[in-house]
Amino acid sequence: MIVSGSLDSVPGFHTAGTSCGIKEGGKPDLGVLLCDVPCCAAGVFTTNRVQAAPVIYSKNILSRNAHAIRGIVANSGNANACTGERGLRDAAAVAAEAERIFSLPEGSLLVMSTGVIGKPLPVEKLKAGLGRVQEQFITGSSGSFASAIMTTDTKEKSLALKFEIEGVPIKLGAAAKGAGMIHPDMATMLAFFTTDAALTPDALSVVLRQVTGRTFNRLSVDGDRSPNDSVIMLASGTGGAPLIQGPESRGFSAFYSAVLEAGSSLARMIAADGEGATKLVEIRVKGADTFDSANRVARAIANSPLVKTALYGADPNWGRIICAAGYSGAPVEPDKIDIYFGSLLAVKSGVDAGSDRLKLAGELKKNEITVTVDLNQGPHECSFWTCDFSYDYIRINADYHT
Repeated sequence: MIVSGSLDSVPGFHTAGTSCGIKEGGKPDLGVLLCDVPCCAAGVFTTNRVQAAPVIYSKNILSRNAHAIRGIVANSGNANACTGERGLRDAAAVAAEAERIFSLPEGSLLVMSTGVIGKPLPVEKLKAGLGRVQEQFITGSSGSFASAIMTTDTKEKSLALKFEIEGVPIKLGAAAKGAGMIHPDMATMLAFFTTDAALTPDALSVVLRQVTGRTFNRLSVDGDRSPNDSVIMLASGTGGAPLIQGPESRGFSAFYSAVLEAGSSLARMIAADGEGATKLVEIRVKGADTFDSANRVARAIANSPLVKTALYGADPNWGRIICAAGYSGAPVEPDKIDIYFGSLLAVKSGVDAGSDRLKLAGELKKNEITVTVDLNQGPHECSFWTCDFSYDYIRINADYHT
């Protein structure tokens, strides 16, 4: 059951957020997540061949110490990407300083960054900010981690979830950021999960990769992909449930379902908060001969700027949708395709269904829209979350660097 909360809704986890001067106007730009005990950890990272220094650093830490991670330091406003050897040194310096301040073992903290690419990380500002975070932890006046990792996001994205493993109550916390450069197969996003369930690093990795494949990899705002994308999960094992060692373990299904529910909710939040977005859109493709075909068609439609601009204008221009299906690479048969806007049929067997255009447009004026494409070729289906393109998307990205 999803409830209000965040990463620190799980016992033993603590978060804080502050401003260290990376962003203008004193906006929060540094978040810290810590756990009282060593955690098993897993990560899924960007598929971009250009990878930011914090991604490289954290992947290395996880490869050596996935059974004893104590937390994460994340900053926004600066991606520490395309910064060469200096970027790697800076990422390591921030981690080392945080480990010193919080009296943690070397190599027990991961670092994440998001923001402008190509600028050196202001390490001294971050070190000063870490000192303020330490004071927050001591006084209990910690700021919001979810707010500190935002870039062009307009709202925080976090939640908590309660469920059971073999009759033992377990908690899950989650937080994410993402609004632009959002593309399937990881997006310009950071997502974090905490839990008091007990899993081995291998089992945790299986869950995270499967959930990412069904949530964040089916998410598109604008078809771009950054060098910083990361999804991280920390499991403290303090909840008292039996250890999950892999898919064959009795508690695996319950845990997987909980993480999938949380990941789906975060993905929808990101799509709804897409840069300049006014509508949350679900593209549902069914009746495909294979899952790959359904995935290809849904992805092509969700990524299409012509589809997304039509959705913004509430224009029931289904021709853009059927064309995207046709160039998707899937073996679609045009004369079998049906298309629905909400529950209203717009296309039947590849041609106009004759439905009232005003009613179809009315479906597209809603804040949440479902576009269903039935290929009528088989039993497989796939859904993507996306949003519309408004004039504000151009404004936000034309001014982003300056």
